[in-house]
Amino acid sequence: MPGEPQPHAEILQAFREQVFSEGILHEGDTIGTDDETLLRFLRARKFDLKAAKKMIKDCQDWRRTVEGVGIDELYRRIDPFDYPEREAVFDCWPMWFHKTDKVSTPDSLPRLGGMNLPKLYKECTPEKHWQTVLVNAESLPREILPAASRQAGKPVGTVFVIVDLKGFGLSQFWQMKSLARNSFQISQDYFPETMGQLAIVNAPSTFTAIWSIIKPWLSKETAEKVDILGSNYKDVLLKLVDAESLPSTLGGTCECEEHGGCHMSCPGPWLDGRAGWGHGKESIISTDESPMTINVSDGAPDQEAKQTVEETG
Repeated sequence: MPGEPQPHAEILQAFREQVFSEGILHEGDTIGTDDETLLRFLRARKFDLKAAKKMIKDCQDWRRTVEGVGIDELYRRIDPFDYPEREAVFDCWPMWFHKTDKVSTPDSLPRLGGMNLPKLYKECTPEKHWQTVLVNAESLPREILPAASRQAGKPVGTVFVIVDLKGFGLSQFWQMKSLARNSFQISQDYFPETMGQLAIVNAPSTFTAIWSIIKPWLSKETAEKVDILGSNYKDVLLKLVDAESLPSTLGGTCECEEHGGCHMSCPGPWLDGRAGWGHGKESIISTDESPMTINVSDGAPDQEAKQTVEETG
């Protein structure tokens, strides 16, 4: 893959050959068979071929069995962009994707101060909520990153996470503690190396205690990607994200008023060809009816594979 050091390129080629020859990976697997996907597993295991093979095998086993039906069937049943409880989930568990930053990386914006699980579970069972968490995670490599790559004309393999802790306290943390830990584990084990950077803003005085609990859940490499920004966070964010792509609550100018607010709209190239949802959904409809595609190297000499992003909306 262009840009990779020669030893890494050789390990990538060996990794590709072995996972296919050993039946761990097959063409068309929804985990992805492009170089960027394989490199994520290699990077997560510091290019240790044996460890990376075990990691991707464990991931494939999980994908086949999760929730008793497998991630593909779960994704078929629950469209992460449009399901009956979506408005309640996004209102009480506000975590969403919102446009891209200055280097075409999708932005993920958890607003933990708005979290209210007791309220959510009056409208959505904990089991269904967990399933929406899983399909939301799956949407990142399946739809979000390919769409961002297509728009940028280059592979985009990570997301920029901005965690807003305004109004977040210990009581909310205890509500979400086990759910957060499980989410971190799923992300690290089955969606490795998809977080490029994580910025925390509006951290309360209690955050030191909260961070001391959370940090051991994270791998050393993940923890090193976390930046706790001070009172000048808006200036820092605007160096990374254009004002029109950053919600006004974080110092930008975007409000997504026509779609019910930024946290309800999830704007970005991943909505191309989708009907959208909620307030003003018709205005999101794309006039381009062609499938979303991006060319990615499949690792074979002088050959390119075309990865089609399925329209599930």
